[in-house]
Amino acid sequence: MRWRGREQSQNVEDRRGVSPAAAIGGGGIGLVILVVVALLAGDNDALMKLVGQAQQNQVQQQQAPGGQKDDDAKEFISVVLHDTEEVWTKLFETNVRGGSYKRPKLILFSGSVRSACGNASAAVGPFYCPADQQVYIDPGFFDELRTRHNAEGDFAQAYVIAHEVAHHVQKQLGFSDRVNQIRQNGNKLESNRASVRLELQADYLAGVWAHHAQKKFNILDEGDIEEAINAANQIGDDTLQKQATGNVIPERFTHGTSRQRAHWFRQGLITGDFNACQELFDLPYDSL
Repeated sequence: MRWRGREQSQNVEDRRGVSPAAAIGGGGIGLVILVVVALLAGDNDALMKLVGQAQQNQVQQQQAPGGQKDDDAKEFISVVLHDTEEVWTKLFETNVRGGSYKRPKLILFSGSVRSACGNASAAVGPFYCPADQQVYIDPGFFDELRTRHNAEGDFAQAYVIAHEVAHHVQKQLGFSDRVNQIRQNGNKLESNRASVRLELQADYLAGVWAHHAQKKFNILDEGDIEEAINAANQIGDDTLQKQATGNVIPERFTHGTSRQRAHWFRQGLITGDFNACQELFDLPYDSL
């Protein structure tokens, strides 16, 4: 994938080396309480000292080990995020009536992170939080993608980023809220099936992004498409269940099979048809 030296997104926040508590804002809840006390007491000198402390803590956090601002991982992720911003902004302008694309922030973290969806460890992998509309990625996941899931290559990594950004697209289009309503009904099987539809649609939208990113930026090298399709294939529910337990239980699928994930990513990549994403919610479940 051609990414080095290209324009980067300004919507990447690096929290690597920062504990979830410190990420609340330069000292956590204790500092917030002290600021409130200083305000109530009218102690401006104390308030200024606390503000200075917060600023110093923020600088220390940004300089923490693992949080360097010029590493390859951050540059790569920032370039891919920029490409998604450009593609989805244009597609929303031409396809969504009265709509404009709200660009998400992407949070880099290491170990664990606090989001509006709660605390999460790196073990959960990259995720999108609808509550704060932000994408969260521990770059260490890309090593796991290569070693555990046998999915090598930078475009395999770009597919993962594009998939999480696609969840943000779904949130803006109302598909995420639609699935949440189904989940609230309490039917586990129907909830899982709705989740599968949402995830396969995100794979399709990741393919749509790749289609238009290639046309706009000429990003693909030989073998890149195969890398992304292989990544989609390696993280299907059936493949992961079989690796973990030796059994495959379709009723517990939440992301779709390897065949489905690779198929829908490929469909988006081939067609580039943004509006056809509705099909994932119109087709009978057994036809996906």
